[in-house]
Amino acid sequence: MNTILSKKTTIRLAIIWLVVLTFSFLGQQLTQALTPLHGALLFILLLSTIVYASFGVVKEADELAHKLGEPYGTLILTLSIVAIEVILISAVLLGPGESAEIAKDSIFSVMMIIMNLVIGICLLFGGLKYGEQEYNAQGTMTYLSMIIMLSGIALLLPNFIQGAGNGIFSNVQAIGIATLVSIMYACFLAYQMKDYRHLYLQPQRGHMEILYQNRQQNALTSETGAEQAISKKEIVLRSILLIAMILPIVLLSHYMATVVDYGIKTANLPPLLGGILIAVIVFTPESMTAVKAALNNEFQRAINLCHGAFVSTVGLTVPAVLIIGLLTGKTVALGLTATETILFVITLLLSLMTFLGKRTSPILGIMHIILFALFILLVFNP
Repeated sequence: MNTILSKKTTIRLAIIWLVVLTFSFLGQQLTQALTPLHGALLFILLLSTIVYASFGVVKEADELAHKLGEPYGTLILTLSIVAIEVILISAVLLGPGESAEIAKDSIFSVMMIIMNLVIGICLLFGGLKYGEQEYNAQGTMTYLSMIIMLSGIALLLPNFIQGAGNGIFSNVQAIGIATLVSIMYACFLAYQMKDYRHLYLQPQRGHMEILYQNRQQNALTSETGAEQAISKKEIVLRSILLIAMILPIVLLSHYMATVVDYGIKTANLPPLLGGILIAVIVFTPESMTAVKAALNNEFQRAINLCHGAFVSTVGLTVPAVLIIGLLTGKTVALGLTATETILFVITLLLSLMTFLGKRTSPILGIMHIILFALFILLVFNP
């Protein structure tokens, strides 16, 4: 077995923690009285450090994924990535500026990136390499049902109720929505992890035999010797490394939020770019993992990563920001604009059409990619 704390991992930790220590002592001075050049340099430094740390998070989470198997491994990776997103959104929300829509912008951007760009690339390039790829239709439909339910409640409902006005939940509604979304997400995780785990495994020999795959894997695991046993020590150490990679992102997120807010205002860029930037920073490593899975003919893993990421994004981000808003008095506006609502509905309908069968179709991948391109067009030219 390779050394857990490899030379590459040690260098990664040293670099990102050096940046953290620098900002711990000089952060206030560095982010005061920003100029365009100064802000650009800080942005590059913070962005590269956070992305570098994010790839470290993905690496350690992926190692745990191989040790624990599906769907536990993918869940660890997804939760780690979404935790980073919640941290970045919270940093912007709690920042000095008014960023009431940052959570909505980030969630919607994640939807367009994950469910259109990344899924589209997986469908297209996986299809070009293998033709029609198999996946577990029943599990995928459960993901899409959760996406419709959670995102519909969080992003569509605020515009069609009285609430506090302007797509904002009242305090009582915010408490109720945060509670209901949390319960629904917790139930889904329990459903996914226990009796229905087989619905999220890659089909191998036939659809009916998937029902017995989980039992067969458990039986094989129990019969193997010490070589196949999962090392509890390694899992603990890798979990510590995972935290050591996530913590710098937490500590640097406030400074990143300050610089991004300054850059958007100074360059007079669309406010939605803040949410897009958070989504890109957070989900680039996981997106690469999903595309790699599709190219390895593991399309169910790609679905678990993409759809699971968006379900976790809504299931964790919405309760978190609503609670932060209630505790701090910050305004949290989750209602979509009219244009976003149309793109939202088209994305959901196209996703349903894409995964109604049991095999992928590359042409549908092109449709998803074009829909993402339309989203980017409308960001800059609404």
